Amino acid sequence: MASHLILGRRVDIPLEIRDATVCSATYLVRADAARAVLAYSGMDVTELLPGKAACSLVFAAYRDSALESYHEFGVLFLVRPPEAQAPPPRGPLAGVRDMRGSGFGTFVHWLPVDRRLTLEAGRSIWGFPKELAEIDVRLDTPYKRCILRKDGRLVLDLLIRPGIPLPGTGPIPMEAYAHLDGVTRRVPWSMRPRGIRARLGGALIRLGNHPVAKELSELGLPKRALMTSSISHLSMSVGEARPLPSPRSPGA
Repeated sequence: MASHLILGRRVDIPLEIRDATVCSATYLVRADAARAVLAYSGMDVTELLPGKAACSLVFAAYRDSALESYHEFGVLFLVRPPEAQAPPPRGPLAGVRDMRGSGFGTFVHWLPVDRRLTLEAGRSIWGFPKELAEIDVRLDTPYKRCILRKDGRLVLDLLIRPGIPLPGTGPIPMEAYAHLDGVTRRVPWSMRPRGIRARLGGALIRLGNHPVAKELSELGLPKRALMTSSISHLSMSVGEARPLPSPRSPGA
């Protein structure tokens, strides 16, 4: 087990998050626009449909974790692993074949938080692009809401409508990717969700005047969400980050 000293506090890896509530809205966006956003990272998006990539907006309330309690927001993209072969010929089911044949990962493009400890740990241990922001997460009503402000400017106001209950699952291994200070890293993690709800559509979004809001508008938001989901109780284990050997150009 590896350990890191963050702000005078010992943080063991794998990091254990014992209880969190997570809500997300996933949108189909233009793949070329998404590639332009991620050009700095050397990662390439997965095309779920020809010319379409997946961008997810995620907000979470972490109640019990080794990094104490905090709120978090994420702008994420579904990406192809660096070792994946060339994309298959495009077609209606190309994205499904791509994911089945070469796997997929989640690229963390932006990850604001509202507490200093998780900010420092996220940046120094995993290379996550964490920044301090004002994150107002409201979970006490059937409609889950996040109002995000950065530097005194509204980024977005996102409302998630409840979906239908789905069965819980056992541990789900995943891989996240992030880029910070010129290095792209791979982060293994495992999630154990309970209290899952999901539906088609189900999101209302209002963009503000922050530069990240402008970036989201260039991806085509606001628009109808492909799907939304909520997890009332999520536990996770986050492993040690590993730098990728070298960046590659999208589509290489």
